[in-house]
Amino acid sequence: HAETYLPTGAVLIEEFLSGPEVSLFFLSDGDTVRPLSPAQDFKRALDGDQGPNTGGMGAYSPLPWLADQFGSVDAFVDEVTETVAKPVIAELDRDGSPFIGLLYAGLIITEQGVRVIEFNARFGDPETQIVLPRLQTSLAELLMAAATGTLEDQPRPVFSDDVAVTVVLASEGYPASAVTGREITGLDEAAAVEGVHITHAATALEGDTLIATGGRVLNVVGTGSTFAIARSRAYEAIAKIGLEGGQFRTDIAAQVA
Repeated sequence: HAETYLPTGAVLIEEFLSGPEVSLFFLSDGDTVRPLSPAQDFKRALDGDQGPNTGGMGAYSPLPWLADQFGSVDAFVDEVTETVAKPVIAELDRDGSPFIGLLYAGLIITEQGVRVIEFNARFGDPETQIVLPRLQTSLAELLMAAATGTLEDQPRPVFSDDVAVTVVLASEGYPASAVTGREITGLDEAAAVEGVHITHAATALEGDTLIATGGRVLNVVGTGSTFAIARSRAYEAIAKIGLEGGQFRTDIAAQVA
């Protein structure tokens, strides 16, 4: 019934994509591309991928299950680099608009192969919080090389075998209507957990009191030699943080732990 509902223009029907989602970042200096490490985030607000979509309630990296379909994680990264990132960067260069910076590829693995959901010209949240802690290559050197057109002189970035899991603490009412201005406590105790660090997203100091100023308040990042250890550390730490009405998912990376 396009003539009824959209009488002034054509209708574009997009293909329905079904499968696990993967985020993969690439650095580009306009013609050379260097991939980072894949990650997976959890968009739904509630456990079991239920509830409304959010900006992301947690994430983990690396993705060992990619080896089941592609033989190895590196093979997946190589395929996406060759079939997605390089062609996009090359076409932008040919068009006279070279892309210099960070290309975020939002991907979905369907029965027909890897498909692109979206591109962003930035790091992704909360995937960045668990990709960068695993990066052993100097991030500063990679960014400088991208900015100065010398990325071809940089080898492929190297990542630790350790894993990282992040859990987002969100305000009551998020994502529909977040309640803000409430005090956050217990951060020192949380950060003292081995292998844990905290990244702030929507916090502010009012005098000596730290308060939540938005929907997704902070990320608790747990690292370790296994997913079980990293998850345990992240959830041990987030349990120490006090925020009235605060919410977080309890199943981040549960399927790989």
